[in-house]
Amino acid sequence: MQQSGNAYKVRLAFNQLEIPFTLVNVDILRGENRTPDFLRKNPEGRIPLLEMRGRGYLAESNAILCFIAEATALFPDGRWERAEVLRWMFFEQNSHETYLAQPRFWLSIRGGADLRRDHFDDWMERGYAALMSMERHLATAAWFAAGRYTIADIALFAHTHVAGEGGFDLATFPNVLAWLDRVKAQPRHIGIDWVAEPP
Repeated sequence: MQQSGNAYKVRLAFNQLEIPFTLVNVDILRGENRTPDFLRKNPEGRIPLLEMRGRGYLAESNAILCFIAEATALFPDGRWERAEVLRWMFFEQNSHETYLAQPRFWLSIRGGADLRRDHFDDWMERGYAALMSMERHLATAAWFAAGRYTIADIALFAHTHVAGEGGFDLATFPNVLAWLDRVKAQPRHIGIDWVAEPP
């Protein structure tokens, strides 16, 4: 699904690392991720899903990021620096992604905010708390780990840069806004709407 933040982070990393890949769009709104064929590849029915010829399938966006960024500058090899990267990637999945992505999905993609109105207050509260954690960190650091741009920044960027589509006001987070600009200025950066040229 083109607008999925989790799928976008993988496309962004592939492009920045200049790794050739073939994109296969899976429309979750049409249930294409629940077909027997897709569930055979990933029983959880989630996207993105990486298919590696001769190896099989790898699910979970951050696992894919770690795999494709191995032995590159985007994933440091020092134990401490790597732990810093993973700390922020775990934060992204546990304290950030759900609370920023769900409001955007129901408000902008599905157009059915009333269907989940009972969850919105909690999502917004927790989403703002995650943004404040990022704001505090970025008050004294340009990046989230290892003193440089890494897959931790890619993971956090994917949902943060479109948080406004979920009703979040980023104007009160100047450090986050400045960091978003730094991420966008990285070589071979692509937007969430970018579509790969056919092979």
